[in-house]
Amino acid sequence: MTPRNQDVIVALSTAAGPGGRAVVRLSGPGAAKVVVPMFQPEIPSSPGRLLLEGYLQLPGVASPLAADLYLFPAPHTYTGEDVVEIHTLSCPPLLELLTARLLQSGARAARPGEFTMRAFLAGKLDLTRAEAVNAVIEAGDEGELKQALTQLAGGLARPLEGLREDLFNLLADVEAALDFADEDIQFVGREDILHHLTHGMAQLTTARRQLKQRAVTERPFRVVLAGRPNAGKSSLFNALTGTSDGASALVSAEPGTTRDYLIHKLDLGGATVELVDTAGWQAGQDTIEAQAQALGREQAGQADLVLLCFPAGEPTIPEEWDLLRQERPPVLGVTTKCDLAAAPSGMPQVSALTGEGLDALREVLDESVRSRRQPALAPSLSRCRGHIDLCLACLRRAHAVVLFEEPAELLALELRGALEQLGEMVGAVYTDDLLDRIFSRFCVGK
Repeated sequence: MTPRNQDVIVALSTAAGPGGRAVVRLSGPGAAKVVVPMFQPEIPSSPGRLLLEGYLQLPGVASPLAADLYLFPAPHTYTGEDVVEIHTLSCPPLLELLTARLLQSGARAARPGEFTMRAFLAGKLDLTRAEAVNAVIEAGDEGELKQALTQLAGGLARPLEGLREDLFNLLADVEAALDFADEDIQFVGREDILHHLTHGMAQLTTARRQLKQRAVTERPFRVVLAGRPNAGKSSLFNALTGTSDGASALVSAEPGTTRDYLIHKLDLGGATVELVDTAGWQAGQDTIEAQAQALGREQAGQADLVLLCFPAGEPTIPEEWDLLRQERPPVLGVTTKCDLAAAPSGMPQVSALTGEGLDALREVLDESVRSRRQPALAPSLSRCRGHIDLCLACLRRAHAVVLFEEPAELLALELRGALEQLGEMVGAVYTDDLLDRIFSRFCVGK
């Protein structure tokens, strides 16, 4: 990706597919001129910020296509460039014709994330905020959206802007003292330097702690055992967790033994699973049983994966197949008690009594945990943590230089290193490869 293009780019900025309205966005110097040949009424030569209601005349389409044209002149736009938005009917064939016509008129297709990259290059966003734009788009739940919006509002970069300015001033004083070493001039005292460095290390430590907290999911991967009464759920729970104490599930041939749900943390060699045993499905005969059924359904609804237990040799019931067909949360059928009867093929087969199939089931759970969707902000948090760790290391070495009264040249070197890491984090220092890696994760049109 070439980050300094001055041509006009175009892309569909709304979801593809039929709908009531689509937005086709253009950005670049003179973007309105690209639209002139196909839009009526005529677009003014110097329109300023303007909304025009009119229509598009597309090749091969007899009837004009109703459209609203929004004109936003530079520099007060998202990208800092002239921006044009065409709002029209979301009909895929018509949108393809419109895009092709715009390309023929001088625009080119935008690359993934190119609109936001231009906003970054124009100084509208720092790099952490640009990454947050993509995280907002990809947020999978309310928690991820809240984190992304916090970072977009400057929650990560703003606290460190003051630190960066403070280190710049400190470096200026240190280098001035080096330049005038032969003069009897003191630009900054030893105690002041230590104070600035200690304050900076405290800020970075706080920022690193916040990043670590954002990267940790609120709870481990949750697997819920579900099924009808006496389907082998509790035996499987005990076999997987290896519990034989008070935390184990009560096992009995009497259906409905489990009234409450049990939770146990299961370590799969680095991946942690929260295994939940719930009451078997049945009509509540009393208040306690009804509450147990409600709790079981609630736990299943909060699961990341449901293990639906089918006892070998017993006929299935409609409720089991209905659950297997649902998509969220995902459901995996498991044949239990396979030591008692032949088990059908096509799903994991286990025996809590003999241990058959338990290792294979653990591997399935491990794969499910590791394939869990990565949080939307994860790439940004990982990148920023790396820069903060390196910056903190530079300040610690600088602190040691001052304490042990080592040459001031070493102090200046460490301060430059710390500033370089902060600059790379927010994008004040960047390479084309870094921009390619970040913005290629965006969807086209953003």
